[in-house]
Amino acid sequence: MRRLLVAVVLATAACTAEPATTAPAPSSESTPTSADRERTVTVDGRTRSFVVHVPDGVRSPAGVRSPAPVVIVLHGGGGNARNAMEQSGMSAEADRSGFIAVYPNGSGRRGRALLTWNAGQCCGYALDQQVDDVAFMRAVIDDLEREFDADPRRIFVTGLSNGGMLSYRLGCELADRVAAIAPVAGSLGVDCRPAAPMSVVAFHGTADQHVRYEGGTPGVQADTHPRQDRPVADTIAFWAAHNSCAAPATDRTSADTTRESRTCANGTEVTLYTIADGGHAWPGGSKGHDVADPPTDTISATSLMWEFFDRHPKR
Repeated sequence: MRRLLVAVVLATAACTAEPATTAPAPSSESTPTSADRERTVTVDGRTRSFVVHVPDGVRSPAGVRSPAPVVIVLHGGGGNARNAMEQSGMSAEADRSGFIAVYPNGSGRRGRALLTWNAGQCCGYALDQQVDDVAFMRAVIDDLEREFDADPRRIFVTGLSNGGMLSYRLGCELADRVAAIAPVAGSLGVDCRPAAPMSVVAFHGTADQHVRYEGGTPGVQADTHPRQDRPVADTIAFWAAHNSCAAPATDRTSADTTRESRTCANGTEVTLYTIADGGHAWPGGSKGHDVADPPTDTISATSLMWEFFDRHPKR
């Protein structure tokens, strides 16, 4: 991740959310399609933005068909909504599978550059300013349910790196709204007390130096603030205990990837994809930021997480 500035865990700020408004999609390295709309909400006095990709035939703000699933994709530290769109390829999966893909922008000091999320012990401007990104995501979900007829039982969240960290935090603190999470190369950085069962599918490479698989201090440190990440195994064990899961079943899904899956109470599931010698990247996606590693092409995290999400609506 670029420019990660880390501090102590911060208290969540109070927020007020106003109805979202539409705005022209921003210029960027990718060209928005007619299916993409940028919207804004106001949270804690801050105007926050997110891009909504609505596949043809799914719906429009006027409302079409029955409620649709939503996948919220959170960019990595230093990125933005367009980076997440390009890196994950989630819009193409949304077009194939018939769900709404949503790409929020984090916050920062330089417009759409170097945006971060407050994931608890990371990262950057968002953490330093105690930005309430949990409240932002709640406001985004409210807007999607109100304006796009999003299915409240099928709200899913994924993200890379700092976005993966916030995915974990949302699983902890927004379990009343989110059905399942899919962190990619992230870590759990908050005291986690979910109010409901939460299905989790995680993707992590054993050679990741930005968020180490074994936990501890990052091997690539772009700031002066210390951070200690939890081992991936400990994070998965936490969710398995929370969901009262059975013993895991392990199998190899590709030459470099092992899947460890657990069936759990209330129809939930906890699954980990471990990429041997995999780095800090979105498996099957594009390379993304110049500090990210080349992704494996033996699996597609995007298609695998959608298959997982599709099996796990909120009970």
